[in-house]
Amino acid sequence: MIASPKLKTKKALLYGMLLFLPFPMNAQNLDLYNHTTPLEPIIVQYGHDIEAINYYYGPMPKGWGSQYAAASPEQIERLEKLNQDYLKKLNVFPYSRLETSGQVDFILLKRKIKKNLEVLESNKKQYNQLASNLLFADKIFAMEKLRRRGHHLDGEAVARELATVVKDLDQATRNLQIKTTLPNVDVDYLNTLLYSLDLRLTSTFDFYNGYDPQFTWWVPKVFQEVKDKLKKYKELLNSKSDWKVFDDGSQIGGAPIGNEELNRQLTSEMISYTANDLLRLANQEFAWCEAELLKASREMGFGNDWKAAQEKVKNTYVPIGRQPELIMKLYDDAQKFIAQNDLMDIPSLADETWGMIMMSPERQLVNPFFTGGREISISYPTNSMEQEDKLMSMRGNNPYFSRGTVQHELIPGHHLQYFMNRRYKPYREEAFNTPFWTEGWTLYWELLLYNKGFATTPEERIGMLFWRMHRCARITFSIKFHLGEWTPQQCIDYLVDRVGFESANAHGEVKRSFEGSYDPLYQLAYLVGGLQLMRIKEEVVDEGKMSFKQFHDRVIKENYLPMEMLRAILRGDNLPSDYETNWKFYNFKN
Repeated sequence: MIASPKLKTKKALLYGMLLFLPFPMNAQNLDLYNHTTPLEPIIVQYGHDIEAINYYYGPMPKGWGSQYAAASPEQIERLEKLNQDYLKKLNVFPYSRLETSGQVDFILLKRKIKKNLEVLESNKKQYNQLASNLLFADKIFAMEKLRRRGHHLDGEAVARELATVVKDLDQATRNLQIKTTLPNVDVDYLNTLLYSLDLRLTSTFDFYNGYDPQFTWWVPKVFQEVKDKLKKYKELLNSKSDWKVFDDGSQIGGAPIGNEELNRQLTSEMISYTANDLLRLANQEFAWCEAELLKASREMGFGNDWKAAQEKVKNTYVPIGRQPELIMKLYDDAQKFIAQNDLMDIPSLADETWGMIMMSPERQLVNPFFTGGREISISYPTNSMEQEDKLMSMRGNNPYFSRGTVQHELIPGHHLQYFMNRRYKPYREEAFNTPFWTEGWTLYWELLLYNKGFATTPEERIGMLFWRMHRCARITFSIKFHLGEWTPQQCIDYLVDRVGFESANAHGEVKRSFEGSYDPLYQLAYLVGGLQLMRIKEEVVDEGKMSFKQFHDRVIKENYLPMEMLRAILRGDNLPSDYETNWKFYNFKN
């Protein structure tokens, strides 16, 4: 066959592109990209298969927020079958042939599948237990199932069916009215299910209305009646929740999960300590911070009054409009320090492509300090804020407090994570996402830079220690809240009295922790994950097995993993296929 002129042109262009690659395509360079394991195809397929089922069996069309809709019983049943099928695949997989990295992928995938099955079983039980609140659900699910393949629906029959849905909603409302409260977890589940039903009902109506004359004649009025009653039913449901705004002056709401659930979640995240163990860890780390603060306070001439020294540091804030310049200076300081100490090779494109935005006043209510990712979002006063809030924002984001956190948000922190996670073992990010890696890597750099002398003056040490104490306090107040021992106001007071927070910033921090989208372990994951990685560093770098550059390059390219599994890979451990967490990484003094 003779190639067409177009095909010849394409081949010539491709050949020309290869000539200008920045390195020759030899075997040595190709090895740079052999960074996956034999489990990658199964992990990727599993994720896409889950997505396919949720696409087809979930509400259509797929718009923003549809991912928050609860699964239908039919959807749960199909997902259960898929997960069981994947367990069967893993049961016949030649595990003995895998090296450590492949073993880790196998273990984590199997844990994920089992966890998903547990969640599906829990959702199924919840649905059945709440049946008196869902008398109308089956009719909507059945109607939407027919709509998926475009079955013709008799308009008059649909109208009659929706009229019975109205009656079922009325009965469910009467059942709910006599109840005093419902557990928050049940209300949350019912909310997502009602949202799912509303989406499914609306998509069915939109599919036929205006296109099918008979449907368009019979259905619109009763459809709107069902929509209105669903809305009122949801409002009544939310009024019954035991989730509460605490009557402690904070006006912050939340629902403690209790000791048993905290410990279950810790085991699920491969943390082999209990909540009480972590409280002990936080206290020990906090005591170390206080001792360091006293040293810095004395150097500044304040004796043992470290709060007075901290107060002086807070008042070093830069003028309004100059905070972005400060961020650039602190970023440059960190990058120079990393280079001078041969800590890590930073990809030039990552350094080139991070962004900078200003945080809105609304976000600053729950994010009093800057955040990061692809860009750094700077928290500093705007003209619409009250004068007192402006001052607290400036004091809380002073140059010394910010010194330890600019690199946390950018490089080698969250921006570098974002950059590298999409280039090395990207399948792990979605499959094995954990805050103990997300925040552990970034917190580790705060610990490492402090140990390496990045803070050269007592003021700089006080600034970096503020954040370290903050991470200790996050462990303490989040656990104390979820154990039911502290209210939100007690958490705020702890941050103000023991860490030196501005009151508005402390309020935002606590509100973010208990009313936001963070799970109960997220805030404690910072320091716990950072200490885990520091322990691995001690075993690998301090013992001369790797240089800092080799260690950091390897860690960031392994992508998301529980730190215990990262440690196994770096050590080359031979893991049993049913491996369970057992790593004790922290040295308690007594």
